[in-house]
Amino acid sequence: MMGYGAGLGFGLGGWLGMLGMVLLVVGVIVLIVWLVGRVAPPAAGSGGSSVAPRPAGQDALEVLRLRFARGEITREEYLAAKQTLETDR
Repeated sequence: MMGYGAGLGFGLGGWLGMLGMVLLVVGVIVLIVWLVGRVAPPAAGSGGSSVAPRPAGQDALEVLRLRFARGEITREEYLAAKQTLETDR
């Protein structure tokens, strides 16, 4: 009777197939985690922020001037914030 043997193992092809499936599943999981990390906003406690950090040496008035110059805030917002910063000193 010719056949597959005594059925004591997968053989080389079976092990390689199983290894390939494990690598495929791990790859899909890594891809999903990477995509979620790029799409999801950072958690509140993670230290991530959508605001770029200020370079050292810039005071609040300089940051305010730069935001106004870039058009991020209106003239009224600029004047109100400038007055608040100057009176708090």
